[in-house]
Amino acid sequence: MRETVTRFRVCRGADWYTVFIEKVHGQTSGLKHSALKRLSNLYRRKVPPQVPVTLDLARAMTDLSIELGRGVSLLLDRRGRVITVAVGDADDTPLPQVTGEAGSRLYGLRLVHTHLKPGGLSGRDLSMLFLNRLDAMVAVDAVPAANGGSGSTVGRAQLATISPPTSTEEDWIIDDPVQVFELEHENFLERTAALEEELARSREAREVTRSSSERAVLVGLHTGETFDEATARLDELAELARSAGAVVVYSSLQSRPKPDPRTVVGRGKLQEFVSKAYHEDADLIIFDRELSPAQAREIDKETNLKVLDRTQLILDIFAQNARGHEAQVQVELAQLQYQLPRLAGRGQAMSRLGGGIGTRGPGETKLEEDRRRIRDRISALEKDVDRISQRRTETRKQRTLSDVPVIGLVGYTNAGKSTLFNTLTKSDVSSRSRLFETLRPTTREGWLPGLGEWGGKVLFTDTVGFIRDLPDELINAFRATLEELHDADYLLHVIDAATPGATDRIESVNRILDDLELKPRRLVVINKADITPETELRQLADQYGAAAVSAITREGIPELLDSLADVITRDLAVSTTG
Repeated sequence: MRETVTRFRVCRGADWYTVFIEKVHGQTSGLKHSALKRLSNLYRRKVPPQVPVTLDLARAMTDLSIELGRGVSLLLDRRGRVITVAVGDADDTPLPQVTGEAGSRLYGLRLVHTHLKPGGLSGRDLSMLFLNRLDAMVAVDAVPAANGGSGSTVGRAQLATISPPTSTEEDWIIDDPVQVFELEHENFLERTAALEEELARSREAREVTRSSSERAVLVGLHTGETFDEATARLDELAELARSAGAVVVYSSLQSRPKPDPRTVVGRGKLQEFVSKAYHEDADLIIFDRELSPAQAREIDKETNLKVLDRTQLILDIFAQNARGHEAQVQVELAQLQYQLPRLAGRGQAMSRLGGGIGTRGPGETKLEEDRRRIRDRISALEKDVDRISQRRTETRKQRTLSDVPVIGLVGYTNAGKSTLFNTLTKSDVSSRSRLFETLRPTTREGWLPGLGEWGGKVLFTDTVGFIRDLPDELINAFRATLEELHDADYLLHVIDAATPGATDRIESVNRILDDLELKPRRLVVINKADITPETELRQLADQYGAAAVSAITREGIPELLDSLADVITRDLAVSTTG
């Protein structure tokens, strides 16, 4: 018996009978029970496996279409059995949760449907074929009987299959329209097998040349900001993706008055990205802004790709770079806070605590259980973060008692803070050119030759880098880390002068510092002077009254130390006289 049946009570004379009708999907509102019964009878039909559709089945479908004034769609498996009956267009037909035969890149199902208006396959038909990797899409024209008689005339039919990813032409191969009886002479299974062999060869060739890294398609959106700002966001997304270990194979910036509420960029554009992902052998699609839970679910359904947004990508990078208990606790807390509102409705695609939950998708009881477990874990992690904060508070109290000036290094991620920190303190903390390389704050002693008669000791603290639109979950989770900055005497804002858009990044950092209500005096230093054009250095130096240095070559480092000593000396003199 089918998974879902509809039960009716009908009366014949003095007797009542229970009639079971197999589920008819799609636009069934307003249909009579007799019509549903006739549609349900299509489940009993079968065609030879090698034939896309028979004339007999096409006639039964077109008769129903003319009578109902609606399209009729059937899904057939490779044995020629009807497994789904639907009323409406092709995309009104739900697809079962199957993955096709072992080793196959196709769905293992063909979709045959009727068109009340002749014209062959539509763009929506072809999109459904391509997005779902159907074996084939067949459209049959339903023509009313001549002279106004009852029934229908079976019109011409058109068949299409997807094209291999190596093809430089369309995403599909469309046959010329033919009479339905001509399709009965085509060996469809041989054509399907040949296509799958070509798909397999293409996949094997790509696997030989591609690395183990995931391949990503990036999607940017230009709405209210300037085009340059939107371009900078997309460039930054590419850098984030590379830092996470992905290979960027394609990126595109879309201009819209506002994001589409369902798919961000609209269904048409989304299908273009799926096509590009198919031909570039990409595994995932990444958006440059945070997706709502509903948008993430809709895009996942439309693309059958792994979908990430900017916040998820940043969280992934933090998780990769988390070393030590403190950073791991804070990252896990941020991930769970992001995950909790997105739990409902994700089904098998949702990564759950404690392993999977079978193959049928979660029920409401299971979802509530998962929510409770995540909330409990969040509560435990928040207590752990509080304990971390208390320990850091005690450490900072000891530093305060020593009267040694504390200088916190802040700035945009990958601005070279850790490299400068190593130069100033003669340390060797990790300083690779990768976003969010530093998560755990590190404090080391440094020496300012110009501080006092014989020089003086200071403490430098290296901190996590900032980024525009830093996710709230990360700000909240890293409050114990960022509290380190509240008790610093100075914040040394490190600027990456070599990367275009320095002014925008400076403003982003200042906004975050303001939001955190950080009171220490802010000083600015321009880094990467060795690889920055002279005109750009002068412009930034004049604009921010800052010295230019190179943490790599030590150019300007003595002057920076002297200027820090002068600032501290003047402030000490003011506080003493005050």
